[in-house]
Amino acid sequence: MPIRILSSAPRAVVCALATVLLAMPASAQRLKGSWVERSNANAQLLIEVFAKIAPEQAGFLGVPGLDEEILDLEPGNVERELTAMREALGRLRQRVDTAEHPLVRQDLEILIRAAERNIEGTEVRRKLQVPFFSVTSTVFQGLQALLDEQIEPERRPAALVRLQRYAGLEAGYEPIASLAEDRIRERLEIAELLRPVRDEVEKELGNSQAYVDGIRELFEKHGVEGYEEAYAQIKEQLAAYDEFVREEILPNARTDFRQPRELYALSLREFGVDMAVDELMSRAQVAFKEIQNQMRMLAPIVARQRGWDLDDYRDVIAELKKEQLAGEAILPHYEERMRELEQLIRDNEVVTLPERKMRIRLASEAESAAIPAPHMQPPRMIGNTGEMGTFILPLRIPGKPGEETLGFDDFTFEAASWTLSVHEGRPGHELQFASIVERGVSLARGLFAFNSVNVEGWALYAEAEMQPYEPLDGQLIALQHRLLRAARAFLDPGLQTGVVTQEQATRILRQDVGLSEAMALQEVERYTFRAPGQAPSYFVGYNRLLETRAMAERALGDSFDRRAFNDFVLSQGMLPPALLRRAVLEEFVPSQTAMR
Repeated sequence: MPIRILSSAPRAVVCALATVLLAMPASAQRLKGSWVERSNANAQLLIEVFAKIAPEQAGFLGVPGLDEEILDLEPGNVERELTAMREALGRLRQRVDTAEHPLVRQDLEILIRAAERNIEGTEVRRKLQVPFFSVTSTVFQGLQALLDEQIEPERRPAALVRLQRYAGLEAGYEPIASLAEDRIRERLEIAELLRPVRDEVEKELGNSQAYVDGIRELFEKHGVEGYEEAYAQIKEQLAAYDEFVREEILPNARTDFRQPRELYALSLREFGVDMAVDELMSRAQVAFKEIQNQMRMLAPIVARQRGWDLDDYRDVIAELKKEQLAGEAILPHYEERMRELEQLIRDNEVVTLPERKMRIRLASEAESAAIPAPHMQPPRMIGNTGEMGTFILPLRIPGKPGEETLGFDDFTFEAASWTLSVHEGRPGHELQFASIVERGVSLARGLFAFNSVNVEGWALYAEAEMQPYEPLDGQLIALQHRLLRAARAFLDPGLQTGVVTQEQATRILRQDVGLSEAMALQEVERYTFRAPGQAPSYFVGYNRLLETRAMAERALGDSFDRRAFNDFVLSQGMLPPALLRRAVLEEFVPSQTAMR
């Protein structure tokens, strides 16, 4: 699940806030007891800092009072961020000795680690890189956070205020495009800093028009009047910013996308990857071959069921992809698939489900440019009043100017809808988010303990849980998706360490995994410049969760209850693997033993 982010926010903030998705409504706090209230009071120290650094994203997550606020790119913004974070860290450390409840103390440790990660990330990137701001994407996503079907109508006029501030039309505000240019220029003067990656710069320039058009479409769709003057101004400013990027950034952009060792190690840690690179690549390549072997056994059976004279799994997948859904048939199909899956989940006692339906929709062109892969847009997590997560399907990637738009065929054929609905829907991401909102955990455990390993590990684990109950063609595609996650875990570090080339990665993804050109393109972009270090998190999280489950099964033997285990995992919020394993062994196993 790629994460919705504001692309101009500092990377450390993206990893700790924009990538962090979960918190708890007041009603759930009351259910958990007074220790949660004390813990959440501590978490408020970091929430206040993040609200200043990335107010659009904080408001999207549910922090109140930020609808008109915008990203701080004024001079000295990085220094202000570091000062605020260090002050909060100092206050958190002071509270550890006075925390009497053991869970409050553990939550403080989680908050302290989150603050330390942010400080480290900001300092390392400041030391090594010239910043590159995706301003058009930031403006689009900042406005989309307010112009959404689930946002209360009375909040939507704030989008006009936000647009005017982006354009510098309010007193005290400079155009965000000009501020971004200034922040880049002041760092360009330092010769030893790494320049932006050429592929990233070209991609952002190619996507810019889709974002600009998407801004107008948002205001028109939601009926916010009076935006035209500010829109004309921001459109002109963004065009000027693109020209600056084209003339002064692109010619000197680096063609070597590889991050320095220190920076890539940081990226892996921020996403929660706790395996050494050599171990990660070795385990992933073995898993890749094992999954291929399973696919080789299953593909001929699927082919015989369909009456096809085929044996190779690649050919069978290619034939399955011909059964494409189109237009108005896509959404009803996925809605029906979700109903079928929910019945299977209940019949086989996999996990406890909520009674309400799940939301699914197709992405706009601008959304596809921002996140060119299927993803779950989480609900408002702080002060939720009934908003729900939405499973969003992008169907094409906007190309560069003059180039053909690429289309996906990876998600809109019938056999693929099984595992994709499981991953993004239920019992995958949608159920994770719903569980946090409806069951309630502390802010520290739901928000600041989060990492990509935990969230993506659960969704891949959910795919494996449901695979036995799917038809054989669905099982084959479930294995294909698991093959992709294994490929990610050796291609991402392979590219970043220089042992794999982009051409080799593309060939493996196209030929061995069976991805479309569009999907293979966005995968390689993810490994090289969109989010280096994130792609291995699926494989690592899945393996760590299986290890924890094996420990529980070994301890409980025949009394192991799968649904109880899965419900317990969801009830823990977004704990990283080490803390989750501790909770399972110290809480779940003893409680289950006592029930014998």
